Amino acid sequence: MSGPTFEEACALTAGAAMWSTLAVPEAGIPSFTMSDGPLGIASGKVDERDIALLSPCSTLLGATWDRDLNRRIGALVGSEAVARGVDAVLAPNLNLARSPLAGRAFEYFSEDPVLTGVLGAEWVLGLQATGTGSVAKHLVCNDSETARDEVDVRLDERTLREVYLLPFQYAVEAGCVGLLAAYNKVNGAWCSEQGHVLTDVVKREWGFDGLIMSDWFGTHSSEGTINAGLDLEMPGPARFMGEKLAAAVSAGAVDPARIEDAASRVASVARRVTADKAPPMPAAEAEALLVEAAAAGFTLLRNEGQMLPLAPGSVKRLAVIGPNAWAPCFQGGTFAKISISPDAPTPVEALRRTYGTSCEILFEPGVDPQPNLPNMSVAPAFDIGDGCGRGMTLEYFAAPGCTGDVLSRETRDTNSLVWFVGVHEQARFGEPGSVRASGRYTATRGGTHVLHLGSTGAARILVDGEEVLRAGGEIPASDVMGVLKRGDSDCIGIDLAEGQEVTIAIEFSWTGGRVQGLWYGLRGPGSAEEMLQAAVDAARGADAVFLIVGETSDSSVESKDRPDTLLPAEQLRLIDAVTAANPRTAVIVNVGHAFDSSWDHKAAALLSVWYPGEGFARALADVLSGAREPGGRLPVTIAADEADYPAFALQPAADGTLTYSKGVLPGYRGLLAAGRKARHPFGSGMGYARFAWSDADVEDGVPQLTVTNLSDRAGSDVVQVYRDAPESALVGFVRVELAAGESRRVAVPLEPRALQRWSDESQGWQPVAERLSLRLARHCEDEGLCVELEIAALA
Repeated sequence: MSGPTFEEACALTAGAAMWSTLAVPEAGIPSFTMSDGPLGIASGKVDERDIALLSPCSTLLGATWDRDLNRRIGALVGSEAVARGVDAVLAPNLNLARSPLAGRAFEYFSEDPVLTGVLGAEWVLGLQATGTGSVAKHLVCNDSETARDEVDVRLDERTLREVYLLPFQYAVEAGCVGLLAAYNKVNGAWCSEQGHVLTDVVKREWGFDGLIMSDWFGTHSSEGTINAGLDLEMPGPARFMGEKLAAAVSAGAVDPARIEDAASRVASVARRVTADKAPPMPAAEAEALLVEAAAAGFTLLRNEGQMLPLAPGSVKRLAVIGPNAWAPCFQGGTFAKISISPDAPTPVEALRRTYGTSCEILFEPGVDPQPNLPNMSVAPAFDIGDGCGRGMTLEYFAAPGCTGDVLSRETRDTNSLVWFVGVHEQARFGEPGSVRASGRYTATRGGTHVLHLGSTGAARILVDGEEVLRAGGEIPASDVMGVLKRGDSDCIGIDLAEGQEVTIAIEFSWTGGRVQGLWYGLRGPGSAEEMLQAAVDAARGADAVFLIVGETSDSSVESKDRPDTLLPAEQLRLIDAVTAANPRTAVIVNVGHAFDSSWDHKAAALLSVWYPGEGFARALADVLSGAREPGGRLPVTIAADEADYPAFALQPAADGTLTYSKGVLPGYRGLLAAGRKARHPFGSGMGYARFAWSDADVEDGVPQLTVTNLSDRAGSDVVQVYRDAPESALVGFVRVELAAGESRRVAVPLEPRALQRWSDESQGWQPVAERLSLRLARHCEDEGLCVELEIAALA
């Protein structure tokens, strides 16, 4: 079989459609299909309708400090890809949480490049063991969302290599099939045209033989992009590359060999990821893994008087309070949002099952669970045979206006929907098209109910067949991303009597833009003061309180950074009131990033559960009751004050540049260098078991120590190794599981790259020192146990 012609080679450098590449059957080159990630398989075709398994966010996976678990989660996502006919996933996200304000911080494993790189590489290995390809993203320095399409990140070579490129180097060494070039600029060049990074470092120095593709619509020129080393422009059809490169070759602006190299990389990956696949993971195994992983990342930061675990039967009356007990935040708001089963349990439901047979459960939300856009708590308008008892019935039509035959139906328990359409690929249900979402609502209280509606196209709400509200309009066909402003909505009040049932229908038609969205909600009557007082009364009358606070899925979003690290003001007020009413309160914080916890001394316990995926409810009930350990250690710093974060503000300068002025000192490194104590240091956290460390030394260049479980229950500990010269940095870690009373000699593998520094003078890597003092510690500020290491002996 002959290779592709020159014209075919040019064509291979651009995608064929939104999520697929071009096939050249005559040359034995198949097309491969992609999906966005990293939290699961985000459809990868046209929209977000396909229900998929939702794994914990990357920050929670970072909090596990567990190589094996991250590999198994990667395999779970790969298994989902196999089951859905997806060949490659745009994941993992290997950017760094250098600022707690970053809108996509929940997608990042850590603020530390070593922890990110090691765990990210394990995730890659797990995913690719299923036959699914990993396309690691976003190369490079896309560490925040403010002006991400224009910002020019400025940083020196040492910082670039030691901190921000290092996680990608781990992914390359793990064999990822692709890298995704970011939207932003680095040192004056678009990432898709950053020849120094793409070619000099990644392809020549690292020897990367996979492909480098653009983020969606992230290209800006033909010659600059292909000559810099980009191999594949996505999505298709071509905007700057593909067949359009032939003219550049004819003009002498592009070497034909570069076209051949790019095409061969695309062809090689296509053959690899469409080859043999592993069988899908059994459903029961996947479900159990999601619960295990969530609990392993839950991070216990305070536990005064050993309030936790709270065994069932140990109290007569338990108050479950807080908005996230009823409306948990399973995931953040990205274009890769996963649609999970509408029957996924909530924390309050799981806690009722765990504790309800042994004590009385009191539940009060305390504040509005969804202050920006309330949920639509409805039963499906009619039974479509899917067994779902809550959510909206969605009906899809080929024509606008919800007219003609119904093409398909499904049930969705969500208040926000997204569709990717219009990129030379017919939407599954027609283009233009329309959808009707309808459900039966029963008022639990009489009074004014407020309906919310927002959309990117024309939409309206009908109550019992009568139109009550219109919203939205046409968006331009050129609009690509950033059109979705979930929470921005029109609203109208309707009066309902207690027990009254109405059928609510939302009709939505789309034309134009490439990304379409519809969001809606209903807020019942009741004042904030009434909700707060009911929560205080429940807390005061209980033996113990689980107060579950946090964010909604539109709190951390793609395309926008956060203004601060604070919980919502009404939740802070709730924490004050509930802890004053009952100091035996465990506060569970459901956020995906570092948060202000200056109030935590008021609570008996503080547990960070991040964005835990669909295993949240079962994992939380297991951890609070003691059936499982909270296994997490902080992958990010929680500073004592926002001013202490080395990299906090994310607004570019007037000239569009964002300078990484702290160099190799982001996160905990910067706090240690400045002598500032964190409120909760990087690496800190505790389980229920207690451990002793002793007899630390170095054997054959590897730090070792004896770890003893002093408890009467099994548990896990994390041994972290830090160097403090030329600056503090994590250089190795290991997680160890021990049975009750067990003692074991533990070796801690070191990361060779963390023992080197980049030299601008030699343009190469050099040992940080000939002899190095290392700390075996429980967190970055812990004095720990010190050992001496001869770096020369490692060569």
